[in-house]
Amino acid sequence: MKLPTSPTPPNPEPPAGKPATTAPAGDTAPATSADSARAQLDRLQLANRAEILAKVTRILNQQQGASQQLLLDIRGKPLTVNAAIGETQLAVGDLVKVMRAGNELQLLGKLAPPAEAGIAQALAQRLPWQQRLDSGLAQLVRLLQPPPPSSGPGSQAGLPGAQQPPLPAPVRQAIEQVIARLPSQQSLSQAGGKETLAPQVRQWLAESGLFAEARLARGGSQEVPDLKLALVRVVSTLLAEQGSDAGQFRRLTPLASPELVQSPLQFPQPLPAPPATGRQEPMPVGQMLRLLAGMLNRVTVNQLHSQVLTTRTTADGAAAAPTATWLLELPWLNTEQQPRLAQLRIEHEARDREDQNRGGKRHIAQWRFSLAMDLDEMGPLYFEVALQQEQVSARVWAERSQTLTRVEDQLPQLRQGFRDLGLDVLDLDCRKGKPQGARTQLEHRLVDIRA
Repeated sequence: MKLPTSPTPPNPEPPAGKPATTAPAGDTAPATSADSARAQLDRLQLANRAEILAKVTRILNQQQGASQQLLLDIRGKPLTVNAAIGETQLAVGDLVKVMRAGNELQLLGKLAPPAEAGIAQALAQRLPWQQRLDSGLAQLVRLLQPPPPSSGPGSQAGLPGAQQPPLPAPVRQAIEQVIARLPSQQSLSQAGGKETLAPQVRQWLAESGLFAEARLARGGSQEVPDLKLALVRVVSTLLAEQGSDAGQFRRLTPLASPELVQSPLQFPQPLPAPPATGRQEPMPVGQMLRLLAGMLNRVTVNQLHSQVLTTRTTADGAAAAPTATWLLELPWLNTEQQPRLAQLRIEHEARDREDQNRGGKRHIAQWRFSLAMDLDEMGPLYFEVALQQEQVSARVWAERSQTLTRVEDQLPQLRQGFRDLGLDVLDLDCRKGKPQGARTQLEHRLVDIRA
């Protein structure tokens, strides 16, 4: 790659393995191109015969044939490249391997896209079409209630206002199975100690839908208790009753919740409880399928979002951090049998650190938990817990002053509960308000939040 001697755009780059001309963006060349090339490559701190990864950040111009003008990112510095790359196809975000050969660069090849690229693209497709699980479940609960008796001329068949036919028995049974799997507030609050509560919470997490495909891959059947699979069974039953197929379902436009469109990548994202309404007429089949499509999209978004955070890489292709992340939404039924939602973010980070006392390295594991829920009688509550080895720190946030007082009164009991588990409590705090939610930033080429 020979560098240009004027600020005009450089010429294309040769095929992989052959020299190609490069120049830093906005650079004005000195007297000789060789001196300019050497200076520009020296500024990148790139030794002769050294190999390095570069990222294609922009395609500035594509000429006839295989010529392209690219903007590369090398060690955080921009470099404009005139590339004649033969049959190699480059796109924004691609990682390429280059080597300095004297005052030129050689393009050695293109790296496979990082794992997060395909996942993030699938995530971007579903972001605008998410339906809140609590709102969707609330509508399904109302469909199970008997419709109010109708009277008057509008109740005659074929006239406006006439009752729609009741839910077919198989559809009703499929919806009842979804609701029956939701834990109740009473069962969770009456659990007798951690021996009883722990299995309930473990089952609640396992059946949240986040691990649906993984459970099937381990040899489970479609009948395995799981929220996502249960919603799929409702869809399949509806389609069978209508004589439709999955292709028609995929062509439907899912119903979306405006709250999830505004901040689709913030999690936890505390949401107000859906309004409690009475009985409703049976929903048209098409509307019900659109509602279920939005709910399934919401579960899938949480799955893909978790994967993006877990497989995140830096610009040079290295892993950003050895952190695994799980984003879960856990619905339950309150005392009035209305669906409510808890949002749980779990992060696990494992690192090797130098042990100055014993010498060598020591494996350190840290867990972080963020939980958000809106309890009817207490309002929104937020919990942040950090656990490292046998040390724990926790903070509770409450938006209502009365709730804050109640929580403060319970802090000694919470501290003792941690100690009973053999944990050393470093910090235990309660504050009024709410914490700043974590928001994922994806590359603009993968996700445009404004779209």
